[in-house]
Amino acid sequence: MTEDRSASSPPPRRLSDRLFGAVAAEPAPRPAHSGPEAPPSLRRAALAVAVEAVAFGAGALVLLYLTLTGNADSTARALAEVVLASLAAAVLGAGAAGLRRVAGWARGPVIALQLFLALVGFTFAFSAQMPLIGLPILAVVVAVLYLLATPESRLAYVGR
Repeated sequence: MTEDRSASSPPPRRLSDRLFGAVAAEPAPRPAHSGPEAPPSLRRAALAVAVEAVAFGAGALVLLYLTLTGNADSTARALAEVVLASLAAAVLGAGAAGLRRVAGWARGPVIALQLFLALVGFTFAFSAQMPLIGLPILAVVVAVLYLLATPESRLAYVGR
């Protein structure tokens, strides 16, 4: 009348398993990306935003170099400009990746930064009388906003 314990009960747990928990089971493989394909206009907008991100990153490095090697009136203000340019580059880079993946969160920050860049470009082009800097900024901003406003780009976000 002896009962076979191995068939009905789990194996005895080791002391380390009881104290620290057992090793987790192997996770299931990740499913393939099943999100919607980005339309061409959204991919072009993502490319333009990525170019802006690279330009901001390069600008931040130039500002950092000039701050460290030059004689800035206010070092704290110069470093704040470097931080803001780096932050803008990071947000634009993340936004470009999000637009490429048709992520719902990506449009808002990208559009907000485009409006900010439009103001900067307008100031450079007309108030500061530097059209060689301001007009290219305005051209890229107009292109990105147009590409995000096309019907195929807007329809990619329906139901998100």
